[in-house]
Amino acid sequence: QVRLVESGGGLVQAGDSLRLSCAASTRTFSSFGMGWFRQAPGKERDFVAAITSNGARTYYADSMKGRFTISRDNAKNTVYLQMNTLKFEDTAVYYCAAAWALVPQLSSAYPYWGQGTQVTVSS
Repeated sequence: QVRLVESGGGLVQAGDSLRLSCAASTRTFSSFGMGWFRQAPGKERDFVAAITSNGARTYYADSMKGRFTISRDNAKNTVYLQMNTLKFEDTAVYYCAAAWALVPQLSSAYPYWGQGTQVTVSS
């Protein structure tokens, strides 16, 4: 079992930055591909970004390219999501997820999920 705990969310103004963290409780963290998803009220859960187990490749939803950066520190069992130039429409609960076999944009491919962290961007 893999436990994921997100942190770093909060209330910010449009144009601000936030860095989300996701800490994993597993000795095999470096074997997992990791992803970030988000869900706004009344909407489906959407793909944000993903990173391979060794960090060599990253993937982004088109609307996040150039503003968001996913990274990981396998020594700390942590994956990060740096979010810059935040917009009102980025308001959502952000979830991290772990997968043995990474299919970046497919939420059903991730068996392990965190509880989410709220990001609210005021306009």
